[in-house]
Amino acid sequence: MNNIWIEKYRPKKLIEVVGHPEITERLSAYAKAKNIPHLLFAGPAGTGKTTCAIAIARELFGETWRQNFQELNASDERGINIVRGKIKDFARTAPIGEVGFKIIFLDEADALTADAQAALRRTMERYSHICRFILSANYSSRIIEPIQSRCAVFRFKPIDDENIKKFLLKIAENENLELTDDALDAIVFISRGDLRKAVNTLQVAASVNKKIDAEVIYETTATAKPEEVRDLIESALGGDFLESRRKLDDLFIKYGLSGEDIIKQMHQTVFDLTIPEEKKVALIEKMGEAEFRLIEGGNERIQIESLLAQFALIGKTFRS
Repeated sequence: MNNIWIEKYRPKKLIEVVGHPEITERLSAYAKAKNIPHLLFAGPAGTGKTTCAIAIARELFGETWRQNFQELNASDERGINIVRGKIKDFARTAPIGEVGFKIIFLDEADALTADAQAALRRTMERYSHICRFILSANYSSRIIEPIQSRCAVFRFKPIDDENIKKFLLKIAENENLELTDDALDAIVFISRGDLRKAVNTLQVAASVNKKIDAEVIYETTATAKPEEVRDLIESALGGDFLESRRKLDDLFIKYGLSGEDIIKQMHQTVFDLTIPEEKKVALIEKMGEAEFRLIEGGNERIQIESLLAQFALIGKTFRS
Protein backbone atom coordinates (compact mmCIF):
# COMPACT_ATOMS: atom_id res chain seq x y z
CA MET A 1 0.00 0.00 0.00
CA ASN A 2 3.04 2.27 -0.12
CA ASN A 3 2.55 3.19 -3.78
CA ILE A 4 -0.33 4.93 -5.48
CA TRP A 5 -1.75 2.24 -7.74
CA ILE A 6 -2.67 4.56 -10.60
CA GLU A 7 1.08 5.22 -10.98
CA LYS A 8 2.24 1.72 -10.08
CA TYR A 9 0.01 0.14 -12.74
CA ARG A 10 0.10 2.93 -15.32
CA PRO A 11 0.90 1.33 -18.71
CA LYS A 12 4.42 2.14 -19.89
CA LYS A 13 3.87 1.15 -23.54
CA LEU A 14 1.15 2.21 -25.95
CA ILE A 15 0.22 -1.41 -26.60
CA GLU A 16 -0.61 -1.80 -22.87
CA VAL A 17 -3.07 1.13 -22.80
CA VAL A 18 -6.59 -0.04 -21.99
CA GLY A 19 -9.66 0.55 -24.14
CA HIS A 20 -8.37 2.55 -27.14
CA PRO A 21 -6.79 0.19 -29.70
CA GLU A 22 -7.48 2.47 -32.66
CA ILE A 23 -5.81 5.44 -30.94
CA THR A 24 -2.77 3.51 -29.70
CA GLU A 25 -2.28 2.00 -33.16
CA ARG A 26 -2.04 5.44 -34.77
CA LEU A 27 0.22 6.77 -32.00
CA SER A 28 2.49 3.72 -32.34
CA ALA A 29 2.89 4.54 -36.04
CA TYR A 30 4.06 8.05 -35.10
CA ALA A 31 6.51 6.59 -32.56
CA LYS A 32 7.98 4.16 -35.10
CA ALA A 33 8.44 7.00 -37.58
CA LYS A 34 10.19 9.03 -34.84
CA ASN A 35 8.00 12.00 -35.71
CA ILE A 36 4.72 13.34 -34.38
CA PRO A 37 2.55 16.36 -35.19
CA HIS A 38 1.07 18.51 -32.46
CA LEU A 39 -1.60 16.37 -30.78
CA LEU A 40 -4.88 17.17 -29.04
CA PHE A 41 -6.29 14.51 -26.72
CA ALA A 42 -9.93 15.24 -25.88
CA GLY A 43 -12.23 13.28 -23.59
CA PRO A 44 -13.43 12.68 -20.03
CA ALA A 45 -11.13 12.26 -17.03
CA GLY A 46 -9.53 8.90 -16.40
CA THR A 47 -9.68 7.62 -19.98
CA GLY A 48 -5.95 7.43 -20.75
CA LYS A 49 -4.95 10.82 -22.13
CA THR A 50 -1.98 11.37 -19.80
CA THR A 51 -0.99 7.71 -20.03
CA CYS A 52 -0.83 7.87 -23.83
CA ALA A 53 1.22 11.08 -23.73
CA ILE A 54 3.80 9.55 -21.37
CA ALA A 55 3.84 6.23 -23.27
CA ILE A 56 4.57 7.86 -26.63
CA ALA A 57 7.34 9.93 -25.01
CA ARG A 58 8.88 6.73 -23.60
CA GLU A 59 8.75 5.05 -27.02
CA LEU A 60 10.19 8.07 -28.83
CA PHE A 61 13.01 9.01 -26.47
CA GLY A 62 13.79 5.80 -24.57
CA GLU A 63 15.90 6.40 -21.45
CA THR A 64 16.10 10.17 -22.03
CA TRP A 65 12.31 10.65 -22.12
CA ARG A 66 12.23 12.62 -18.86
CA GLN A 67 14.73 15.18 -20.15
CA ASN A 68 12.72 15.62 -23.36
CA PHE A 69 9.25 15.64 -21.85
CA GLN A 70 7.75 18.51 -19.85
CA GLU A 71 4.35 18.07 -18.20
CA LEU A 72 2.39 21.14 -17.12
CA ASN A 73 -1.13 21.51 -15.77
CA ALA A 74 -2.98 24.48 -17.21
CA SER A 75 -5.56 24.48 -14.42
CA ASP A 76 -2.79 25.45 -11.95
CA GLU A 77 -1.57 28.42 -13.99
CA ARG A 78 -4.17 29.58 -16.50
CA GLY A 79 -2.83 32.92 -17.67
CA ILE A 80 -0.59 34.18 -20.42
CA ASN A 81 2.47 34.22 -18.14
CA ILE A 82 2.75 30.42 -18.12
CA VAL A 83 3.02 30.51 -21.92
CA ARG A 84 5.56 33.35 -21.92
CA GLY A 85 7.50 31.73 -19.08
CA LYS A 86 7.68 27.97 -18.50
CA ILE A 87 6.36 26.85 -21.88
CA LYS A 88 8.51 29.17 -24.01
CA ASP A 89 11.64 28.51 -21.92
CA PHE A 90 11.33 24.75 -22.41
CA ALA A 91 10.21 24.97 -26.05
CA ARG A 92 13.23 26.93 -27.27
CA THR A 93 15.94 24.71 -25.73
CA ALA A 94 17.49 21.97 -27.85
CA PRO A 95 16.39 18.34 -27.40
CA ILE A 96 18.64 15.59 -26.02
CA GLY A 97 19.30 12.48 -28.12
CA GLU A 98 18.61 11.42 -31.68
CA VAL A 99 15.00 12.64 -31.99
CA GLY A 100 14.98 16.20 -33.30
CA PHE A 101 12.33 17.61 -30.99
CA LYS A 102 11.04 17.62 -27.41
CA ILE A 103 7.46 17.28 -26.13
CA ILE A 104 5.45 19.61 -23.93
CA PHE A 105 2.38 17.93 -22.48
CA LEU A 106 -0.16 20.53 -21.41
CA ASP A 107 -2.82 18.88 -19.27
CA GLU A 108 -6.27 20.49 -18.92
CA ALA A 109 -5.41 22.89 -21.72
CA ASP A 110 -9.07 23.91 -21.96
CA ALA A 111 -8.54 25.79 -18.67
CA LEU A 112 -6.21 28.29 -20.40
CA THR A 113 -7.59 31.78 -20.91
CA ALA A 114 -8.25 33.03 -24.44
CA ASP A 115 -5.15 35.27 -24.31
CA ALA A 116 -2.99 32.38 -23.13
CA GLN A 117 -4.28 30.16 -25.95
CA ALA A 118 -3.51 32.88 -28.50
CA ALA A 119 0.04 33.16 -27.15
CA LEU A 120 0.33 29.36 -27.15
CA ARG A 121 -0.61 29.25 -30.83
CA ARG A 122 2.26 31.58 -31.68
CA THR A 123 4.68 29.53 -29.56
CA MET A 124 3.56 26.31 -31.30
CA GLU A 125 4.26 27.90 -34.68
CA ARG A 126 7.61 29.45 -33.79
CA TYR A 127 9.22 26.43 -32.11
CA SER A 128 7.63 23.54 -34.02
CA HIS A 129 11.04 22.56 -35.47
CA ILE A 130 12.38 21.59 -32.02
CA CYS A 131 9.23 21.16 -29.88
CA ARG A 132 5.91 19.37 -30.31
CA PHE A 133 2.87 19.93 -28.11
CA ILE A 134 0.42 17.39 -26.75
CA LEU A 135 -2.65 19.14 -25.37
CA SER A 136 -5.12 17.35 -23.14
CA ALA A 137 -8.66 18.69 -22.69
CA ASN A 138 -11.96 17.48 -21.32
CA TYR A 139 -13.77 19.64 -23.88
CA SER A 140 -12.09 20.28 -27.23
CA SER A 141 -14.67 22.98 -27.99
CA ARG A 142 -12.93 25.18 -25.39
CA ILE A 143 -9.71 25.12 -27.39
CA ILE A 144 -9.57 27.93 -29.93
CA GLU A 145 -9.92 26.90 -33.57
CA PRO A 146 -6.40 28.04 -34.66
CA ILE A 147 -4.88 25.59 -32.15
CA GLN A 148 -7.26 22.76 -33.08
CA SER A 149 -6.39 23.18 -36.76
CA ARG A 150 -2.68 22.74 -35.95
CA CYS A 151 -3.21 19.47 -34.08
CA ALA A 152 -4.11 15.90 -34.90
CA VAL A 153 -7.19 15.36 -32.71
CA PHE A 154 -7.75 12.09 -30.80
CA ARG A 155 -11.05 11.62 -28.98
CA PHE A 156 -11.00 9.39 -25.90
CA LYS A 157 -14.23 7.69 -24.87
CA PRO A 158 -15.06 6.37 -21.38
CA ILE A 159 -13.49 2.95 -20.83
CA ASP A 160 -16.00 0.13 -21.33
CA ASP A 161 -17.04 -2.08 -18.42
CA GLU A 162 -15.22 -5.23 -19.57
CA ASN A 163 -11.85 -3.49 -19.92
CA ILE A 164 -12.22 -1.90 -16.50
CA LYS A 165 -13.00 -5.30 -14.95
CA LYS A 166 -10.01 -6.98 -16.65
CA PHE A 167 -7.65 -4.25 -15.46
CA LEU A 168 -8.97 -4.44 -11.88
CA LEU A 169 -8.71 -8.24 -11.82
CA LYS A 170 -5.07 -8.00 -12.92
CA ILE A 171 -4.34 -5.59 -10.05
CA ALA A 172 -6.25 -7.79 -7.59
CA GLU A 173 -4.14 -10.79 -8.60
CA ASN A 174 -0.90 -8.88 -8.18
CA GLU A 175 -1.96 -7.51 -4.80
CA ASN A 176 -3.38 -10.84 -3.53
CA LEU A 177 -6.90 -9.48 -3.18
CA GLU A 178 -10.13 -11.47 -3.25
CA LEU A 179 -12.45 -9.42 -5.45
CA THR A 180 -16.06 -10.56 -5.75
CA ASP A 181 -18.22 -10.16 -8.84
CA ASP A 182 -20.58 -7.77 -7.06
CA ALA A 183 -17.59 -5.66 -6.01
CA LEU A 184 -16.51 -5.41 -9.64
CA ASP A 185 -20.01 -4.36 -10.65
CA ALA A 186 -20.06 -1.77 -7.85
CA ILE A 187 -16.72 -0.26 -8.95
CA VAL A 188 -17.92 -0.11 -12.57
CA PHE A 189 -21.12 1.61 -11.42
CA ILE A 190 -19.20 4.18 -9.36
CA SER A 191 -16.43 4.89 -11.89
CA ARG A 192 -18.68 5.30 -14.97
CA GLY A 193 -15.87 4.72 -17.45
CA ASP A 194 -13.18 6.54 -15.43
CA LEU A 195 -10.38 3.97 -15.02
CA ARG A 196 -8.38 6.18 -12.67
CA LYS A 197 -11.37 6.45 -10.34
CA ALA A 198 -11.88 2.68 -10.55
CA VAL A 199 -8.27 1.95 -9.53
CA ASN A 200 -8.39 4.50 -6.69
CA THR A 201 -11.65 2.97 -5.47
CA LEU A 202 -10.05 -0.49 -5.42
CA GLN A 203 -6.99 0.75 -3.52
CA VAL A 204 -9.07 2.47 -0.85
CA ALA A 205 -11.18 -0.68 -0.39
CA ALA A 206 -8.03 -2.83 -0.21
CA SER A 207 -6.78 -0.74 2.71
CA VAL A 208 -9.83 -1.91 4.69
CA ASN A 209 -9.98 -5.59 3.78
CA LYS A 210 -8.21 -8.08 1.51
CA LYS A 211 -11.59 -9.61 0.70
CA ILE A 212 -13.53 -6.96 -1.17
CA ASP A 213 -17.26 -7.15 -1.81
CA ALA A 214 -19.84 -4.58 -2.86
CA GLU A 215 -20.56 -3.62 0.76
CA VAL A 216 -16.93 -2.58 1.30
CA ILE A 217 -16.91 -0.62 -1.98
CA TYR A 218 -20.02 1.41 -1.16
CA GLU A 219 -18.88 2.08 2.43
CA THR A 220 -15.39 3.29 1.47
CA THR A 221 -16.61 5.52 -1.37
CA ALA A 222 -19.56 7.05 0.51
CA THR A 223 -21.85 5.94 -2.32
CA ALA A 224 -25.41 4.75 -1.78
CA LYS A 225 -26.33 1.34 -3.11
CA PRO A 226 -28.28 1.63 -6.37
CA GLU A 227 -31.15 -0.38 -4.92
CA GLU A 228 -31.50 2.06 -2.01
CA VAL A 229 -31.73 5.03 -4.38
CA ARG A 230 -34.22 3.08 -6.49
CA ASP A 231 -36.35 2.38 -3.38
CA LEU A 232 -36.27 6.10 -2.58
CA ILE A 233 -37.57 7.03 -6.04
CA GLU A 234 -40.16 4.23 -6.16
CA SER A 235 -41.53 5.19 -2.74
CA ALA A 236 -42.06 8.74 -3.95
CA LEU A 237 -43.61 7.63 -7.25
CA GLY A 238 -45.84 5.22 -5.35
CA GLY A 239 -47.30 8.09 -3.36
CA ASP A 240 -45.62 7.25 -0.02
CA PHE A 241 -43.95 10.60 0.48
CA LEU A 242 -43.18 10.08 4.19
CA GLU A 243 -41.42 6.77 3.47
CA SER A 244 -39.34 8.36 0.70
CA ARG A 245 -38.46 11.17 3.12
CA ARG A 246 -37.27 8.59 5.67
CA LYS A 247 -35.11 6.90 3.03
CA LEU A 248 -33.69 10.32 2.14
CA ASP A 249 -32.62 10.74 5.78
CA ASP A 250 -30.71 7.45 5.50
CA LEU A 251 -28.79 8.73 2.49
CA PHE A 252 -27.90 11.99 4.22
CA ILE A 253 -26.91 10.41 7.54
CA LYS A 254 -25.75 6.85 6.76
CA TYR A 255 -23.64 7.72 3.71
CA GLY A 256 -23.00 11.41 4.34
CA LEU A 257 -24.01 12.28 0.79
CA SER A 258 -24.48 15.84 -0.36
CA GLY A 259 -27.63 16.96 -2.11
CA GLU A 260 -25.85 17.05 -5.48
CA ASP A 261 -24.51 13.52 -4.94
CA ILE A 262 -28.02 12.24 -4.27
CA ILE A 263 -29.43 13.91 -7.38
CA LYS A 264 -26.63 12.46 -9.52
CA GLN A 265 -27.37 8.95 -8.25
CA MET A 266 -31.09 9.48 -8.75
CA HIS A 267 -30.35 10.57 -12.32
CA GLN A 268 -28.38 7.35 -12.96
CA THR A 269 -31.20 5.23 -11.50
CA VAL A 270 -34.16 6.78 -13.32
CA PHE A 271 -33.19 5.17 -16.63
CA ASP A 272 -33.55 1.69 -15.09
CA LEU A 273 -37.10 2.27 -13.85
CA THR A 274 -39.95 0.38 -15.51
CA ILE A 275 -42.11 3.43 -16.15
CA PRO A 276 -43.23 5.12 -19.39
CA GLU A 277 -40.56 7.12 -21.23
CA GLU A 278 -42.50 10.38 -20.98
CA LYS A 279 -42.51 10.00 -17.18
CA LYS A 280 -38.73 9.55 -17.17
CA VAL A 281 -38.48 12.79 -19.17
CA ALA A 282 -40.61 14.57 -16.58
CA LEU A 283 -38.50 13.22 -13.69
CA ILE A 284 -35.23 14.27 -15.31
CA GLU A 285 -36.60 17.74 -15.96
CA LYS A 286 -37.48 18.11 -12.27
CA MET A 287 -34.02 16.83 -11.22
CA GLY A 288 -32.38 19.41 -13.47
CA GLU A 289 -34.36 22.19 -11.80
CA ALA A 290 -33.47 20.91 -8.32
CA GLU A 291 -29.76 20.64 -9.14
CA PHE A 292 -29.76 24.19 -10.50
CA ARG A 293 -31.31 25.48 -7.26
CA LEU A 294 -28.70 23.63 -5.21
CA ILE A 295 -25.87 25.13 -7.27
CA GLU A 296 -27.44 28.57 -6.74
CA GLY A 297 -27.28 28.00 -2.97
CA GLY A 298 -30.64 26.42 -2.12
CA ASN A 299 -31.08 24.36 1.03
CA GLU A 300 -30.27 20.69 0.27
CA ARG A 301 -33.00 19.08 2.34
CA ILE A 302 -35.75 21.45 1.24
CA GLN A 303 -34.85 21.13 -2.45
CA ILE A 304 -34.65 17.34 -2.47
CA GLU A 305 -37.82 16.94 -0.39
CA SER A 306 -39.49 19.27 -2.88
CA LEU A 307 -38.16 17.04 -5.66
CA LEU A 308 -39.60 13.93 -4.01
CA ALA A 309 -42.95 15.71 -3.62
CA GLN A 310 -42.93 16.46 -7.35
CA PHE A 311 -42.09 12.80 -8.03
CA ALA A 312 -45.15 11.84 -5.98
CA LEU A 313 -47.33 14.13 -8.11
CA ILE A 314 -45.87 12.71 -11.31
CA GLY A 315 -46.41 9.17 -10.02
CA LYS A 316 -50.05 10.00 -9.28
CA THR A 317 -50.67 10.78 -12.96
CA PHE A 318 -49.84 7.26 -14.10
CA ARG A 319 -51.35 5.50 -11.08
CA SER A 320 -54.76 7.05 -11.70
